[in-house]
Amino acid sequence: MQLWMTRGEMLTARMIVGDTSETVPDEALVQWRGAGWDAEQIETQKSGGWGRFGLVTYPLPRSYRRIKDGDLLDMGARQWRIVTGSGHSPEHACLWNEREGVLVSGDQVLPRISSNVSVNITEPDADPLGEWLDSIDKLIATVPADVITCPAHGQPFRGLHVRLTALRDEHRMRLYNLSEAIAKAPMRAVDSFPLLFNRPIGPEQLGMATGEALAHLKRLEVEGRIKREDRDGVWWYHAAA
Repeated sequence: MQLWMTRGEMLTARMIVGDTSETVPDEALVQWRGAGWDAEQIETQKSGGWGRFGLVTYPLPRSYRRIKDGDLLDMGARQWRIVTGSGHSPEHACLWNEREGVLVSGDQVLPRISSNVSVNITEPDADPLGEWLDSIDKLIATVPADVITCPAHGQPFRGLHVRLTALRDEHRMRLYNLSEAIAKAPMRAVDSFPLLFNRPIGPEQLGMATGEALAHLKRLEVEGRIKREDRDGVWWYHAAA
């Protein structure tokens, strides 16, 4: 049996599965300190080890069948069109059955929560939130509003365009609130948590929350609304002049 994947997902999977080092890499330490983690938080995270993902997954095959945006796949009596998105993962493939009006959205569109969109150490200067917002526009322009959407988490739902618009507006409001706060006083990534999340961030969520915060801050940088300053390894964000 052959594995069918997009190239971006396959290469990313190989990279993650292949990283089985027990030592926390310097790139992670730079990001944690830059985001504003204190010494205790860094030591706690270091004690958890690194590269465990590859130890709990099946080996990937050496070859695969590449799928691309716009490809048509015949599965049984049905045909599915590949619609790719980005931001949550590099080249996420959604499956769209145009004839029967069904979209398998995976993690690209979720009914109740927003997909995690984070800056990771593998590409620290990436703009995943910008890619994710672009993917929302692409899905609205490509897939009809009345499809039945089948997500990776939660129940199937109707109202794809309504949900996509709500997700876009939610993140745009977060960006607005964040830029307004930074205009009043510089802040680090960890200082932005109350503006981005509606719950306290504990040790278990610290890494994911940091990645999301950095993604929002990077989007504001790309839009020219804020600038980042490195102060002894800690990143401070202030309003652009």
